[in-house]
Amino acid sequence: MSYLVITLHSILLQMADQESWETLGRMAEGQAGYVTAGQAEAVGVHRNSLRAQTHEGGRLERAARGLYRLRFYPRSPFEQVAAVWVQAGPDLAVVSHESALELYGLADVIPNQVHLTLPRQYRHRRPHPGVRLHRPRTSLRDTEVRRMHGFRTTTPERTLLDVLEAGTQPEQVALALQQALERGLTTPARIRRASEGRSKTIRRQLERLLATQ
Repeated sequence: MSYLVITLHSILLQMADQESWETLGRMAEGQAGYVTAGQAEAVGVHRNSLRAQTHEGGRLERAARGLYRLRFYPRSPFEQVAAVWVQAGPDLAVVSHESALELYGLADVIPNQVHLTLPRQYRHRRPHPGVRLHRPRTSLRDTEVRRMHGFRTTTPERTLLDVLEAGTQPEQVALALQQALERGLTTPARIRRASEGRSKTIRRQLERLLATQ
């Protein structure tokens, strides 16, 4: 093989490697700065390259086993949420319940676990430490999910109904509902429509809460 052919081959490999890293960077930017080793391999970045980039001056920081973070991506107050959300699968997992209240800044709830909702077919998946997984019988509809701080998050209506059903402290649910209404995040009509598939008990509790607003 001639020197010219070897040089061209080397240049092509470098270009392909650079494209892989650019793809990975865009993916991480859509996931609060985090990527998994599996995602990296899927776009052509080998695990050895990932580990090499965690050294001083590299592009990455190792966040957990199989999880990496862009070194210079801006930090947020929700780093713990971001890490476990990406580990659980950002295309599957949705931040929900008390963790969603925290993202919306509703009530004074500070959850001691990150709450994520997954499709029911993943009911056998074991959660990472510090995570509580919810698997409702009926999967979340697209209309029940929105982006909040870069995360897929349950809507205010779904969140309020979830925490009401899960047994979050009643005064915290009442405060969250009050704040959501005052800030225009939802309306009584919207939350009533969202509650149509819930039990009679939950709908009665909701009506009592709405009556106090």
